[in-house]
Amino acid sequence: MKQIQIINGPNLNLLGVREPEIYGTQTFEDFFRTMQRQFPTVSLHYYQSNHEGDIIDKLHEVGFKYDGIILNGGAYTHYSYAIADAIKAIKTKVVEVHISDIYAREDFRKNSVTGEGCLKIISGKGLPGYIEAVELFMK
Repeated sequence: MKQIQIINGPNLNLLGVREPEIYGTQTFEDFFRTMQRQFPTVSLHYYQSNHEGDIIDKLHEVGFKYDGIILNGGAYTHYSYAIADAIKAIKTKVVEVHISDIYAREDFRKNSVTGEGCLKIISGKGLPGYIEAVELFMK
């Protein structure tokens, strides 16, 4: 059974209440349970942190033994060279996911420093972007 780790960064714990016009009204925990039902042959794991170092620690922890990592680094996407370096240092492939379209938002959001080391960036597809990322790892 494939193991895939989802890592969500800052403020993504507020999905469902944070800016619903951008991020929708569903909590990630509810969506995650839906994903688990949709992919019964995949061992999905979920982790969220508002702290950069904790995200790096999680990448190090799973980055040599899991089959895939899905990362939504939130605002860290745009300036965390430390997370970018952690992605490049591990063996497990990472797919970066963004619920909103980062390329259609403020100028500072259009640059993904963490995405440079990722297999792919999925942006602007809402929560279904996470499903697309799981499907990439199932090929």
